[in-house]
Amino acid sequence: MANNKNFLQNVVSEMKKVSWPTGQETVRYTTVVMLTVIFFLAFFYALDLGISAIIDLM
Repeated sequence: MANNKNFLQNVVSEMKKVSWPTGQETVRYTTVVMLTVIFFLAFFYALDLGISAIIDLM
């Protein structure tokens, strides 16, 4: 039981050292991720349409 208590104390100690992002940083990072996902979604959709069109011509 003492081992578990020591472990939890170490976890709390390490979590206090973590540099958490601010709310504004979190919104900025989320926006960048969403825009990147939308860009690649559109890119691969267009690529798929192009390849499908080429295959239909054959």
